[in-house]
Amino acid sequence: MVETTDNSAVLALRPGDVVVLSRDGLDALISALREADYDVTGPTVRNAAIVLGPVSSTSDLPVGYRDEQSAGRYRVVKEDDERCFQWAVGPGSWKGEFFPSKQEQWRAVRSGETYTFVEPRFESPSLAIFGARPCEVAAIGVLDKVLSQGTYGDARYVSRRRDLFVVVAECGAPASTCFCTSMGTGPGASDGFDLSLSEISDAGGHRFVVRVGSERGGAILSTVARERASSEDLVARERLLEDAETTMSRRMPSGIAAVLAHSQESPRWSEIAERCLSCANCTLVCPTCFCSDVHDVTDLSGAVIRERTWSSCFDLEHSYLHGGSVRASGGSRYRQWMTHKLSTWWDQFDASGCVGCGRCIAWCPVGIDITEEAALFEQDAQLPEPEASAR
Repeated sequence: MVETTDNSAVLALRPGDVVVLSRDGLDALISALREADYDVTGPTVRNAAIVLGPVSSTSDLPVGYRDEQSAGRYRVVKEDDERCFQWAVGPGSWKGEFFPSKQEQWRAVRSGETYTFVEPRFESPSLAIFGARPCEVAAIGVLDKVLSQGTYGDARYVSRRRDLFVVVAECGAPASTCFCTSMGTGPGASDGFDLSLSEISDAGGHRFVVRVGSERGGAILSTVARERASSEDLVARERLLEDAETTMSRRMPSGIAAVLAHSQESPRWSEIAERCLSCANCTLVCPTCFCSDVHDVTDLSGAVIRERTWSSCFDLEHSYLHGGSVRASGGSRYRQWMTHKLSTWWDQFDASGCVGCGRCIAWCPVGIDITEEAALFEQDAQLPEPEASAR
């Protein structure tokens, strides 16, 4: 057992235990994960955005950075601040770590007059995602339903997802585009993590309240110098989350699935199409969109490579059948995206396809706001009266 402070636990930590780390302790936690042969990946600053990258210490995190997000706008600002997680979400989600935007399926290598088929190896190093937001952990859970829990799981996704270690950073600085509270995915984390961090900076100092969510999370954290969380620390965490909730003004109507199911012929789809560019930005930044396409390409050696790339329901070819695209208009394509995301996803996966991260709002070039559109559909909706139950 490593040396710990006087009031730290002396036994191995268990799920449900709560401790406090300093920033030095957080550095030690990252080191402990790397020593356990995890590739640690987390938020970093690059090209004026907060994006995912390798993390070897807290100095790699966006220390002192905050983000400014609104419809069609994203900026990061550097301030004189010691906090590591004073921002919401960046343009890139964790989806790309498990379901890359471009993957080789197989290749046929030419040798004389014959071809040999070669499939890529699936082995992946153990991954630790460090600093994922609760909404992003929820998004990984949604992708699990789609890509690994069906009859035919995606082998590459399963390989990369296996043995994933999750360190979630509860959100104390949501953007104006966030609406996770109405989706039940934040700002606090309730499950899906090995360790949960809550960054506190108040009169008691700068520190991290850490909750243990799994046995292996407790085993890793037990090797790090720490202090037992006090009642003041627990109150500070609750206050952090309450303040975050009060800052979120956007919401998704609770009955939106039923509303959209009865809005297929609404004229509002055409009104949205007058603004929508069908650029597919919303699907590319979305942490749960999973559509893909397959292409065969060749190189100068004569090899044939089959590649899978991300696709989008905003592409004309996405719904192409013999003779043309089924969804030829922008309105029909936006209807497909929004209705699937918020309504028919429930029929397929018993969950919503939206986690309230707000990326589709911030990264839409014309600032279309999915929560505003949902509120207008709700306002227009004339839902059928529920049938009286038989007695």
